[in-house]
Amino acid sequence: VQLQASGGGAVQSGGSLRLSCAASGRAFSSYTMGWFRQTPGKEREFVAAIGHSIGSRSYADSVKGRFTIFRDNAKNMGYLQMNSLKPEDTAVYYCAAALRTVVAGGYDYWGQGTHVTVSS
Repeated sequence: VQLQASGGGAVQSGGSLRLSCAASGRAFSSYTMGWFRQTPGKEREFVAAIGHSIGSRSYADSVKGRFTIFRDNAKNMGYLQMNSLKPEDTAVYYCAAALRTVVAGGYDYWGQGTHVTVSS
């Protein structure tokens, strides 16, 4: 499966953005989908994941209550709705997909990053 992330941009603190991840290939609905982020000099960190079952969502503590991950299997799309953004959310965001049920690691496919900048 190939993934393409989009929707990044520059917003002020407290603002919102919605990231999108377009997937190509078969059986997207069977994949676990995740979002990660990375800032210069730091390791990539887990943000959120959603299983192929709609109810199975996981979030990093730093984004709980502010970010929502969801997917539209009919459109082969994944999303990350980011509200109440903070300057520390500034990063390059990546979407990923896994053939197995995973949460923060073990992803098989990665999209290119999309930049998010939050100013104070």
